[in-house]
Order: sequence, then C-alpha cells, then structure tokens
Amino acid sequence: MNEQKVMNKLSKILKDNRVGTLATVVGNQPHSRYMTFFSEDDGVAIYTPTNIHTHKADEIEANPNVHILLGYSGEGYGDEYVEVSGTAIIRDDQQLKERLWNEHMSKWFDGPNDPNYVVLEITPSDLRFMNDGESTPTFSE
Repeated sequence: MNEQKVMNKLSKILKDNRVGTLATVVGNQPHSRYMTFFSEDDGVAIYTPTNIHTHKADEIEANPNVHILLGYSGEGYGDEYVEVSGTAIIRDDQQLKERLWNEHMSKWFDGPNDPNYVVLEITPSDLRFMNDGESTPTFSE
C-alpha cells in the first residue's frame, strides 16, 4: 500500500474514531488506557493530550515505544480498525496545544495555557489495518 493511501486510510479512521487505546511499556509489560486521538492535515503524526504528571508521561520518558488501537466501534464483528506501533515524545509546544485544544479538555485542564497540559506526539512505525475487505490484515510498508 503506498504511503499516501496509508495516510488517507489512517486519517479517515481517526476522523471517525477519536477514542482508542494507548499502550505504553512498564518494565516488560504493556499498560493500556483509553485516550482521545487527533491528527493534523499532514496525517503523519498522531496526537493525544495528557497531564505531564501522569504515569504515561513517566512511562514514555523511560521507554518511548507505544501501541494504539483505533476504530473498532463495537457495531459488529467486522468493524474496521487499525493497530499502530510507534514512538512517542512529550511536546509542550504552545501552538500545538492551542490547535488541539477543545472544551472537552476543560474537565482536566484550565485551558491551553495550563502548565500541566502537554501533548503526546506519536510517530507511527508500523500500521496494520484490520477488517478492511478480503485482503486484511493490510500492513503499511
């Protein structure tokens, strides 16, 4: 699958499914939790807001390898979804925080200037599309 097709497919799944799971590594064990995910127009990175004082921030600093599941809505056994393996970094870029900010985040943060509000930027290294027709799983190249 060519890179543009992969990014278009990932962007569509992200647009339709903001909530997914993020797994970090603690020791040699996965640690998963539900998160809200975003992408920007270029579709290269995946973003999720978090508090700098959470376990996931500590876990990513110790081991940046992450895994994301997005897209399975529970509507049926054949729902399309994507598995994303990649690496994460913690970003405190004010412009990025303002672009991603929405009022749903006010439950956890005082606003885009809240010093505890940071963004995890995930760079995918491997994508695996599931339940997308007869030729799945489909792997990114």
